[in-house]
Amino acid sequence: MLQSSYLLILDGRARFEGRSSLKTFLFGVVRRVASHHRRGRLRGLALITRLAAEPATDGSPIDSQDPAMSRALHGLPRRQREVLELVIYAEFTVEESAAILDISIGSARTHFHRAKQALRMALGVLDG
Repeated sequence: MLQSSYLLILDGRARFEGRSSLKTFLFGVVRRVASHHRRGRLRGLALITRLAAEPATDGSPIDSQDPAMSRALHGLPRRQREVLELVIYAEFTVEESAAILDISIGSARTHFHRAKQALRMALGVLDG
């Protein structure tokens, strides 16, 4: 959190304009970074749960240790799996994932979309 806050300040995306004390400004930047991180983590967990929800009886999500989920993930083409893992597990955006993998943003979006579709099909999850 502190490193991300420091980078925001260095990049000029968080500017001290003197409307408060420096201590209050720094605390606010750290608080916003932590909140953003928490929201991103919750979105990722919600997406994993939605993608992997069992259509079966008890409605509990499939754990990442579940053999069916593991087989479904390993059954994806390499590039689709890489984009999906970067976005969901490593919490990067699709755009950041594209930069990491040195592919176009459009290609990363396509891989991410196809990976989600393939997981849904492999796990028998219907959109709804």
